[in-house]
Amino acid sequence: MISIQAADQGINIKGKDFLTLADFSSEEIKGLLEKAKQLKEAHLQGAETPILKGKILGMIFEKSSTRTRVSFEAGMLQLGGHALYLNSQDLQLGRGESIADTAKVLSQYVDAIMIRTFSHAKIQELAHHADIPVINGLTDLYHPCQALADLLTIEEKNGELKGQNLVYVGDGNNVAHSLMIASAKMGVNITIACPIGYEPDNFVLQQSQEFAEQSGSKVKITSNPEEAVANADAIYTDVWTSMGQEDENEQRLKDFADYQVNEYLVQKAKKDYVFLHCLPAHRGEEVTAEVIDGNNSAVFQQAGNRLHVQKAILSEIL
Repeated sequence: MISIQAADQGINIKGKDFLTLADFSSEEIKGLLEKAKQLKEAHLQGAETPILKGKILGMIFEKSSTRTRVSFEAGMLQLGGHALYLNSQDLQLGRGESIADTAKVLSQYVDAIMIRTFSHAKIQELAHHADIPVINGLTDLYHPCQALADLLTIEEKNGELKGQNLVYVGDGNNVAHSLMIASAKMGVNITIACPIGYEPDNFVLQQSQEFAEQSGSKVKITSNPEEAVANADAIYTDVWTSMGQEDENEQRLKDFADYQVNEYLVQKAKKDYVFLHCLPAHRGEEVTAEVIDGNNSAVFQQAGNRLHVQKAILSEIL
């Protein structure tokens, strides 16, 4: 029998919004990772964990999804609760109802809202007006649930997080932003290797550097991917063109041509480096098949961990 307990006796995030990891202390992030490990172990042993019996999660999607939708929906079911899929076009949001009114109405029906959308300002407004916790399933600025799964995967593969060297090669996007914050909070050294003009948001960078000073880690930005991956414990990449950027695809393919994660590049990392990708992947663009399907790849373990960190988030805020 596996005992599922609170993440940490000194941590209480019940009722708190989950919009960015910048809002959480390193102790709270560690607590969520520990809870995810407990829930994963219970899941692997076939133990039931109905700790959210009777709870309902409303899931609003303005962006298409595989991992976010399935992991949250399956997670709620495994925790004994229910999840409602709410396509934005099926809601009155699609016909002009205000975010404030939507937040107030949904607060009468469900126990938490998860939204996957474009503008981060929209999720902030939703959280401001809702009387229930709001979870960021993804915005153009942050992807905090993904970053938690990334940390869990690195910890499972390499042991303690503190002091690890993580290198992200590609666009300084929402995934890179949350990865920087999460790494800096947990003492992971992170380098972002990106073309000039595609650097991470300056506010997020400064914020991450401040967190890194507190944890003793380093945050670095470079345009040289070969220099970046030297001595890397983990190498991470993402698609070069995200949803909403389709009109830029042709230019991005040119600008990122030298930032492909391939056999030549990864040979400069540690031999036992771990390859990560948030998926979906475009083999032959940001990564070659030899790397993503190779022995160092942990992308499907990483994807699987989305389920367990979502369950940890849900169980702690509810």
